[in-house]
This record gives sequence, C-alpha cells and structure tokens, in this order.
Amino acid sequence: MPKILVVDDEQSILDLLEYNLQRSGYQVVVARDGRRALQLAQEEEPDLVILDLMLPGLDGLDVCRALRREGGVPIIMLTARDEEVDRVVGLELGADDYVTKPFSVRELVARVKAVLRRTVSPALETSAAAVYRVGPLEVNPLTREAHIEGQALPLTQLEFDLLETLTRHAGQVLSRTQLLDQAWGYDFYGHDRAVDSAVKRLRAKLHHAGGDPGMITTARGVGYKLERP
Repeated sequence: MPKILVVDDEQSILDLLEYNLQRSGYQVVVARDGRRALQLAQEEEPDLVILDLMLPGLDGLDVCRALRREGGVPIIMLTARDEEVDRVVGLELGADDYVTKPFSVRELVARVKAVLRRTVSPALETSAAAVYRVGPLEVNPLTREAHIEGQALPLTQLEFDLLETLTRHAGQVLSRTQLLDQAWGYDFYGHDRAVDSAVKRLRAKLHHAGGDPGMITTARGVGYKLERP
C-alpha cells in the first residue's frame, strides 16, 4: 500500500483527505506544521506528499525546498486561488503538481493515482524499454537513470519522466498537453505552468552537469522539443 503524507494546518482538511485516501487504499500519515512534516518524511518515507503552502512556522515552500534537498518524493501542493506567486515558486522548487482550494476530493485522489502510477514499480512498466541516446544525453527507462557527458543527472521522478518523454520523441515538438498526458499521466487544462517550471528545472540541471540547456528548445505558443545534434 503506497504511503501518503498529508500536511495541512486545518484539521477538517486532514480528516477529509485521510478518510478518502484510506478508502482508496492508501496508508496515510498527517502533519499540521512544517517541522512535523519533515520529521515524518524522514521517519515514514512516504511515496507522495500532499503539502499545503500556508503553514504555521515553517511554511510549505520551505518544506518543499527541504524535501527536494533530500530526494525526489513526489509533491502535490495545495494552494489558495490567489496564491499565484507562491504556486509558481513551489513548482520551480520542484513540486510535481498543484491543486487549488477549494478542491474536489475526487480530482485530488485522481491526481494522486496518476502520480503514483508512474512512480511505483516503474521497472515493471519499462522492462522492454530501450536506452535512449541523443548526442551526449543518455536516458535509461529501466534503471530510471539519465546521464549527460557521462555525468549522472539528479532528477526527481517527474523530471525524469519529462526528460524521457522528450528524449523518446527527440526532434519532435511536443505540446504542453502532450507532455502533461505522457509525463504527468493526465491532461488537465490550466497546468501549462507546471510544464514550464519542470522544463526550467531540467535546463538548469543539464547546465549544472556540464550539458547544453539549449538542447531543450521552446516552440513558442506550442510546447518544447529536444533537439538532435
């Protein structure tokens, strides 16, 4: 049973999500503040974190930043509708997705299922996959490892899925809708910002590893393409 850490300072939301996620077959642990969330993340090693941005003390952005330093656990942010700036910052820090309050529990559970579907036991789904090579970039879907000029890229699960999708279709322009469908696991209107932020992080990591961030080009108004050398 995948384990989910839910972090929110509103007890009613914790109760609502705990009840519905458990009904859907997940283990659930909850935290009402950021410091407790980080403690539980270390102790419980959750498969996914649902994280409210507005937390007392250590806020959600700080928690997101700390979780990203520790590893690639998927993060779905909960934000209020007027928290556009914080939402963008959260995505650029490495959150996989966001849901705005008030939210549909059914939609949130569907998002959780989509994220876990692409992160739990990925080897079973990619056992016959080839290793993709584009110039100095090598992506191995079976081991979920990516290298540029022989150096490993420290990618989150979402970033790997996005890079694999771009590499698999190297030389082709993929729309944001196509990337949402193939890398995120669903097509949801309004999540262009999530794609743009993830591509920005990918480019930064390529550059940090000595690669060319310009190998991922922008097709203005459409989407992105991984250029062939």
